Amino acid sequence: MANNGLQETLLKKQYHENCPGCVVDEMKERQEGVPIKKLLTMGTIVLSAALPIASLYPFLYFMIRDFHIAKREEDINFYAGYVGASYMLGRTLTSIFWGVVADRYGRKPVIFTGVIAVFVFNTLFGLSLNFWMAIGTRFLLGALNGLLGPMKAYASEIFHHKYQAVALSSISASWAIGLITGPALGGFLAQPAEKYPATFSPNSIFGRFPYFLPCLCISLFALIGAICCFWLPETLHMHPCNSSPSESYDALEAALPKFNGKTETKDGREAASAKSLLKNWPLMSSIIAYCIFSLHDMAYSEICSLWAESPRKFGGLSYSTQSVGEILTITGCGLLVFQLFLYPFVEKMLGPINIARISGILSIPLLTSYPYIAMLPGIALAVVLNCAILLKSVLSTSIITGLFILQNNAVEQHQRGAANGIAMTAMSLFKAVGPAGGGAILSWAQKRQHAAFFPEDKWASPSLCIIFGLTCCNSLFSTKTDNLGML
Repeated sequence: MANNGLQETLLKKQYHENCPGCVVDEMKERQEGVPIKKLLTMGTIVLSAALPIASLYPFLYFMIRDFHIAKREEDINFYAGYVGASYMLGRTLTSIFWGVVADRYGRKPVIFTGVIAVFVFNTLFGLSLNFWMAIGTRFLLGALNGLLGPMKAYASEIFHHKYQAVALSSISASWAIGLITGPALGGFLAQPAEKYPATFSPNSIFGRFPYFLPCLCISLFALIGAICCFWLPETLHMHPCNSSPSESYDALEAALPKFNGKTETKDGREAASAKSLLKNWPLMSSIIAYCIFSLHDMAYSEICSLWAESPRKFGGLSYSTQSVGEILTITGCGLLVFQLFLYPFVEKMLGPINIARISGILSIPLLTSYPYIAMLPGIALAVVLNCAILLKSVLSTSIITGLFILQNNAVEQHQRGAANGIAMTAMSLFKAVGPAGGGAILSWAQKRQHAAFFPEDKWASPSLCIIFGLTCCNSLFSTKTDNLGML
């Protein structure tokens, strides 16, 4: 009887006055059905933060060319790499800081700051007058845009546990759409005075700043996201206990005496002491592979566009920003279909480990074929190149998604936040190295037109210089995760 009375006391949740987290918990208890408005609001905010990440790749080559900082045309890719890396470097240095701020002062201030940073610094990036202004604005954009981690935490806190999977899926989908739509906007809207002379005058602001229009469109969308933030309720508990009623209940429930004399968790397993994440080899091996392939994927994303826009005399394709935008749009649509409909089926059949290994191995011959694809004429080149880039994007997504699943399966639930924080910080650092290294190596390759070792006309595509080696490393590290499938 006493035990039943204690359980009834525990089941009665207590809410604190003037605590935004408690207000949200009370609201969740009355929540019926999927709250579509909240999903759309969060999706808008995440999309506005994701759009500027890759939107510059279709026009970055021409932007660096117009800055006249490169003494030779072959050096353009070298400087472009540093502009591409500056965003990720800024995010690397501040991602942990923004997580701490979100835990101490609330999710909403961090989310609002991130969206405002997009509005301000992405606009300034489009108005860049020189190379250093472009690097500075991209660095500050990455340093102040730390909302992805807090937004994932927010999505799990604002919705009833029945709808948390839908909420987190909407965050991932919005982020993916931003990475797909951003490059398309950059490709179609850059240099509008040249592409659409009837609408944009060469003497207008869009003629004097040819890369301002795509940045302005993204910044205006971010302003809409900032306005949406005002309707987001805060979810952080702000009272002396500083824990949610459900968390307090779970902690007290774990302290109840069990019939077998042991303390058990909710799923019946005995409570175990937390192991150091750094000593968790299944976790660390998957993070290492994740970081290496993130470097690989970021290097590929940048230098593929740079290679396509480089002149034919340097082994490129002489594509315009619009042509690159069209390719990225087709690729993005195909990739979205694969993520939504095909990947769950393939993952169920093969498992995340086999997907990562097979995709890594298939990437090697695919990327090695790029210089030979460039030799095709006319329509054949367009068709085969679109297919190759789409297949490469599918393989990249399969590897990264598989490794992300392995990371979460390698730790207990209470350690997943810290594990993902470590992965995010390390991944951002590697992604910062990718564009700088890839641009420098592509520039080096284009100077070796007639060298005896790795001549440009055979190997200067985005394949063998950096991507071939990194793909091999990814395959090797993936083999270290055999025991993850048993977790």
